[in-house]
Amino acid sequence: PTPSIDRRFPGIAVVVQRGRRAMLHTAGVADVRTRRSIKLSDHMRLASVAKAFSGAVALSLVAEGKLSLSDTIAKWLPSLPAAWSAVTLRELLAHTSGIPDFSQTEAFGKALEKSLLLSPAPEQLLSFAPADLEFAPGSRYRYSNSDNIIAALMAAAAGHSTYESELGQRVFVALGLASTSLLSDARLARPRINGYAIDPPKAPQDISEVFAAGWSWASGGIVSTPRDANAFVRAYVRGALTDAPTRAAQFTFVPGSSEPAGPGQNSAGLAIFRYRTRCGTVYGHTGNTAGYTQFIAANANGTRSTVVSVNAQITPKANAKRFVELRRIYTLAVCAALA
Repeated sequence: PTPSIDRRFPGIAVVVQRGRRAMLHTAGVADVRTRRSIKLSDHMRLASVAKAFSGAVALSLVAEGKLSLSDTIAKWLPSLPAAWSAVTLRELLAHTSGIPDFSQTEAFGKALEKSLLLSPAPEQLLSFAPADLEFAPGSRYRYSNSDNIIAALMAAAAGHSTYESELGQRVFVALGLASTSLLSDARLARPRINGYAIDPPKAPQDISEVFAAGWSWASGGIVSTPRDANAFVRAYVRGALTDAPTRAAQFTFVPGSSEPAGPGQNSAGLAIFRYRTRCGTVYGHTGNTAGYTQFIAANANGTRSTVVSVNAQITPKANAKRFVELRRIYTLAVCAALA
């Protein structure tokens, strides 16, 4: 039986593909005012699923020999804090860098509140993080938004270009993701799945464009559609953008959960997570931000996939019971994809 969806949450979309055709299953709506249903071509914020995209760019450059997983921050970004200099690209993509998460600091929160619609340059985001490491690089796992900002900046330096240009050519164009973008402002293309703040008994508040995407940039600023997100995860997991040795390194897992947690038992690879469920194992990423909660996953050869998108932010801290329900839905979606 399918778990019930709390009616106070506007909508959910589940894409399942186990053949040539992606099937969309929905409950609720994309827009609470017009009652418009969710479509495969609707735009939405991918939140931390964007980390898989920055991982794809970096690993593509590794496969070409322009970057190495052993390259250090000092090699490509010598202006960053000296304490970070020996951290490698591998440790950044594995979230074992020890670099503090800039987005969890009080300074970042205050800056965001003062300038919701105008974000700083990516390098400035890192200035909100303390300069000292939290632990010795490689010694343990801790999810940090700083990691993927730095990985993207290293990719740009190695490609002698901008991250946006590398992302566009290596991922969007290469995979035919015509409805996917990384912008710095607050715009969300239409048609769209509106993102909502939920505070019962108040009516859902549309917060789709409440802050500029540049505040999370390569760690959370991607805008895409259910169709494109599904196409991306199928290609990303099967290694379409890398080579065999790079993919083997990427698929070396340690204990560690995506944030928020995905279904089943979570383990962390390089810009990818392994989810072992009762129906089988899939690989992908999760994400959540104001107005959105996301999950993308595929089996190892990319022939079975699922995308689960909710247009409200559901977290284990703020919505514990509903988050348990959502993880059940993730598992059902994986089971449908692997059936």
